[in-house]
Amino acid sequence: MNQSAYFATGCFWGAERRFWQLTGVLETSVGYMGGTRPNPSYEQVCTGVTGHAEMVHVRFDDEQVSYQRLLEEFWTMHDPTSLNQQGGDIGTQYRSSIYATTPEQLTQAMKSRDLYQEVLSKAGLDPIVTEILIADGVEYFLAEEYHQKYLQKNPNGYDCHSSTGVAFPVGVVL
Repeated sequence: MNQSAYFATGCFWGAERRFWQLTGVLETSVGYMGGTRPNPSYEQVCTGVTGHAEMVHVRFDDEQVSYQRLLEEFWTMHDPTSLNQQGGDIGTQYRSSIYATTPEQLTQAMKSRDLYQEVLSKAGLDPIVTEILIADGVEYFLAEEYHQKYLQKNPNGYDCHSSTGVAFPVGVVL
């Protein structure tokens, strides 16, 4: 069955590429979510006044790739302990977020956060600051066309991701 998932890991270009490369991911797009202004532009989101996060929408076939696998990728592709910043990208639009589309996704996202926090704490790292919310009633605004598959169009473009360097514990069923 096809499902949707929404993830914010800082700049959306590198995150979109990481997700589109996974077997079972049918489609990705980048956009904005979690703010107050309808139909925000990239320029508006970059000011931080709209409250939106740069978001990746992932449409996937859950018979080919599990939501848990998407969460594993999410946690390790960025630094979820960094508040409103990923590397040199600073601002609320670069926050770490998960917008779950089902109650099951919400439960899995929270369990995965708790599991990853245990691993990060053992490594001496700070607490996870990722917001985990239900997507109901939160509109996703598609980003401008030049942002879609940006790193496919610009293979040497800025990937923009930092990481804790700590692997997610693979094989643990949530």
